[in-house]
Amino acid sequence: MPDATHPKVDVSVIIVTYNSGDVLARCLDSLRAHTSGVLFEIIIVDNASRDRTWLGVAENDPRVRILHLSRNGGLSAAINAGVAASSSTYIMQLNPDTHINHDALALLVTYLREHPDVGVAAPRLLNDDGSLQLSCRAFPGYATALFGRYSLLTRLWPGNPISKRYLMTGFDHSRAADVDWVSGAAFMFPRATHDQIGGWDPGFFLFSEDVDFCKRVHEAGLRVVYVPDATVFHTIGISERPSTRAIIERHRSMWRYYRKHARKTPLQDIFTAPAIAIRCTFALGRRLLSRA
Repeated sequence: MPDATHPKVDVSVIIVTYNSGDVLARCLDSLRAHTSGVLFEIIIVDNASRDRTWLGVAENDPRVRILHLSRNGGLSAAINAGVAASSSTYIMQLNPDTHINHDALALLVTYLREHPDVGVAAPRLLNDDGSLQLSCRAFPGYATALFGRYSLLTRLWPGNPISKRYLMTGFDHSRAADVDWVSGAAFMFPRATHDQIGGWDPGFFLFSEDVDFCKRVHEAGLRVVYVPDATVFHTIGISERPSTRAIIERHRSMWRYYRKHARKTPLQDIFTAPAIAIRCTFALGRRLLSRA
């Protein structure tokens, strides 16, 4: 807890890791080297990693704490555990496969202080080569399953109006703007926002937890804002084939999001549940064929 020697920090950076030892050190080094103007702590929540991710990362740095979880209960549950262990006014959710090269934390804190009606402030995400990473989205609907980021139709017809609307490819990413939701790879929110909406939904083991969080922020009457003056680099393993578990969890998350936010009548389930199941089966089949 903060005291006269360790004053209350401005930002708690929550980093959830699961076998992330190969990228975690770079993330921590960038935070140490490129953060000024705010007091911060780093809480690493280890989701029962097998690679002993935590070894050496907190040496000689009192700002870093490690919270070991005995089982992997999913990303949302781990973020909640990190927030509960934190002591700051603002929370920065940060993936271990990110790194910064300027004072992104201070810029986001300043924005939130100046705009008390904002529940989430998100930086511009960049690929490792400095190119723009599309990190803002419209809320998903039925068409998103066919016109999402990695869908076959989007790859074959990238300029189609449905994909452009959902992925916001025509959006001016150089200006701050209110958006529906932002990638959970990196965004900041006041602790008060977290408490007001009840934290992250642990029913989302992986995938769609950021969409759900932002949806509930809007429902609470708060804003979700993209703040491009703050930038964060994010490495995406696009070339890696998703695991069977990841494919199943992605579709379980689709079903949960639909039931929470898109379901109008139970009759819709007759069409939606089979559609998600078929999509999941197709994705699993593609993975199986790719390994043949």
